Amino acid sequence: MLVFSVIASALAPGLALLTYFYLKDRYDQEPLHMVIKVFMLGVLIVFPVMILQRGMMLWLGDNPVVNSLFVSAGVEEFLKWFVMYHIIFNHTEFDEPYDGILYAVAISLGFATVENLIYSWYSQAAFGPMLLRALLPVSGHAMFGVIMGYYMGHARFTEGKRRRFFLALSLMLPWMWHGLYDVILNLFTHTWLWFIVPLMVLLWYGGMGKITRANNRSPFRLIQREEEVNT
Repeated sequence: MLVFSVIASALAPGLALLTYFYLKDRYDQEPLHMVIKVFMLGVLIVFPVMILQRGMMLWLGDNPVVNSLFVSAGVEEFLKWFVMYHIIFNHTEFDEPYDGILYAVAISLGFATVENLIYSWYSQAAFGPMLLRALLPVSGHAMFGVIMGYYMGHARFTEGKRRRFFLALSLMLPWMWHGLYDVILNLFTHTWLWFIVPLMVLLWYGGMGKITRANNRSPFRLIQREEEVNT
């Protein structure tokens, strides 16, 4: 029973958030099997992330700022972006701007769910710490995914230099916010909560705006309006 409780508490936040973002697709919901497949890609990148992070820690040492910006945030966001760009970006199912957000969130939550599972399994965490992890690290990964997917959605439907610009933003901005999150945790060991909570409020506020704007740029929005007028 204890094992089941630990596993359920670790899986629940990521699956609940994934369901939430899946339902936020207002005009053309993605095939569920595609979303699950992308979520599983996020699960699988945990292993190369762990190997790369271990190697970089041995190479760069234990400086908390360097570890936060490059070993943690840099490696994790780059591999998520790499999967998004090479597997999802040119996929036929990526046919509206919000799809970028959904798939980037799916990758991020796949990664965060395994991370949460490992933490809960080895620490035998109680309800309080697991709730805190659901509100902070897991939802933090979701917000970094929103930022990445929003700008990748911009890039998908633009051409030339603007596409390269938005692709760069889709990597650099989640890397920056993730790095800031980790720097706060590593430097402000006793007062981190005073900084993390406002940061998470800001990320969620900005993320909700990005979701609305991405949905409003959907080409299916116009089709749906035409159908409503014709009926």
